[in-house]
Amino acid sequence: MTQLQLSDKLGVSDKTNSKGSYFMSKINTVIFDMDGTVLNTLDDLTMSVNYTMEKFGFPQRTLDEYRQAFGSGIRRAIELTVPDGTSQEVIDEMVPVFKEHYDVHCLDKTGPYVGIIELMRELKKRGYKMAIVSNKIDSAVKELNQKFFSEVIEVAIGEQDGIKRKPAPDMVVKAMDELGSSAEEAVYIGDSEVDFATAKNSSLPCISVLWGFRDKAYLEEIGANIFAKEPSDVLEILANWN
Repeated sequence: MTQLQLSDKLGVSDKTNSKGSYFMSKINTVIFDMDGTVLNTLDDLTMSVNYTMEKFGFPQRTLDEYRQAFGSGIRRAIELTVPDGTSQEVIDEMVPVFKEHYDVHCLDKTGPYVGIIELMRELKKRGYKMAIVSNKIDSAVKELNQKFFSEVIEVAIGEQDGIKRKPAPDMVVKAMDELGSSAEEAVYIGDSEVDFATAKNSSLPCISVLWGFRDKAYLEEIGANIFAKEPSDVLEILANWN
């Protein structure tokens, strides 16, 4: 695929220099989603939500049921999986119960997807700046980043006061500011409809991964058109882009 063809597919407009020659801004920054993209967190998330459900006398759900609920933050996941008619006041009470349990158990079974560490190391070797942005609790994002990616990831941002959650662009903008990057130099990588919308709202091209919480058919339905079947595919996409 040529650089121009990739530009067309990503929906990024062409630019010309003062002499009218074609060029594109070089991508030097990669913004990753966390859950379902760089970390398989599904088991630990499921355990903590089910713990919370049990505490409130609600039926527990399966891992596959939760898979479709995660992506917009834990409150939204709880809203989608509690029994119909559950009040917002009860959900308000459930969220801190989840957070307390998850803070203790977020590392029980969680780990990087196969090939992710190698991808990040190669990106760093090639000079890319990297960040993680996630709708999960900021304390957990920073703890997980410190545990698994501290040698390669410079910035990790999670849900916190004063910053709108994805798909708003706020987390991405904050990450780019901390990295000293601009939207013209960055690409977003994620696994869900929330990630695709986040990239769009941040004016970034999006690479949608196929090892996470959503399948290709669903991602195509919501408009995604650049896919990585495995982490090494990201290197090929970026090489074509640059």
